[in-house]
Amino acid sequence: MKRNLSQCGIAAGVCALACACSGNAYAAESLAATQAAVPAFLSAGGPDAQPVRCEPVGDDVLAHQTGKYAGSDMISGFVLNVLSQWQLPNGASAVAQGSLTVAQNAANRLSAGVQTTARVADPMPGGKNPGNSGAAPNMSASGGQNVTVNGVSQITQVAGNGNVGSNAATIDYSNTAMQLAGMTGSNQTSASASNANGTIKAGIAFGSNGINVTLQTPAGMATQNIVPGSAQQAGAIAQLLQVAGNNQQVANQLQLSLQTQQLSAHMIRQAGVLQALRNTR
Repeated sequence: MKRNLSQCGIAAGVCALACACSGNAYAAESLAATQAAVPAFLSAGGPDAQPVRCEPVGDDVLAHQTGKYAGSDMISGFVLNVLSQWQLPNGASAVAQGSLTVAQNAANRLSAGVQTTARVADPMPGGKNPGNSGAAPNMSASGGQNVTVNGVSQITQVAGNGNVGSNAATIDYSNTAMQLAGMTGSNQTSASASNANGTIKAGIAFGSNGINVTLQTPAGMATQNIVPGSAQQAGAIAQLLQVAGNNQQVANQLQLSLQTQQLSAHMIRQAGVLQALRNTR
């Protein structure tokens, strides 16, 4: 099927944001290790050899540095998978899952496919603690939904005991053809579900304003939001867990697989020369 490809901008923004954030974090963490010990092969030499000296570089300098990166013209397709799931101690559960696949055909035209699914299950009759959802009315977890970050944010707010929660986002590159994720679900841009009394809800939606995933239970909520960049603001990825209860199992997962174009040796050399010239400015 073919759909509006405004989602392509979402994925490109996700890739750029995550790569930039991971690169900055790695530089900050590795600086201390470099200061603490100089590699042996650099310091080896005669008695007059000078040791390698390292000097911290401020953000004002790093902001003007450039390097190798995956430009948007290198990406020929991608698969974006998002999954949020919640397991309550009484056996009830909520799951929202979606996949967006964009592939380029031989005529260099892009086609997009979307799958979404949402499921909610009530406690099984006669199951373990059927009346105990683990929710604690005297506990609260709030405020994280009001945080706005340009880039990637992962927030976990927990009030209770015996809870297990995780926010995970991964990006990988591949030269293989993109395939639609092997998930069962409607060929629609949104899906939602709830139990009979409306205490547990699951929903997911792909739209021009981004991607939104939300789980609501008596013990809290879990959300994932991807907002594409615009002229007014940078793009953002936000994963949020709020748990106000006991013995809850919650997870947010996001995976972006990017397909890169095969480059000839001549094109690789040209790209290297171009980036070297840009670095001399």
